[in-house]
Amino acid sequence: MFSVTEKAKSRIQEIRVKEGKTDGEAVVRVGVNSGGCSGLSYALEFDAKSGPNDQSFSENGINIIMEKKSVLYLIGTTLDFSDGLNGKGFYFINPNASRTCACGESFAV
Repeated sequence: MFSVTEKAKSRIQEIRVKEGKTDGEAVVRVGVNSGGCSGLSYALEFDAKSGPNDQSFSENGINIIMEKKSVLYLIGTTLDFSDGLNGKGFYFINPNASRTCACGESFAV
């Protein structure tokens, strides 16, 4: 449904340690918000609470929560991390996106 690469997993674990968060405080929330130059934007943050409209699952040893409305946009998506010269940070490989902006932070379906 949603994949996390080894590079993304390693970076999430590094950030968790750096911020002093335990597993319970550092569940990864992934989502989609309205906005951005292509219409929808990705959201990625640590969260300690799961809401009534959230779906929880584990991928590659990372606990993830996602609002049910975001699941439709993110089915089959992979979260990856790049630390190369041309870009640094997390990025989404989303097969559902019909177009993305140049920065890769927003998309349309």
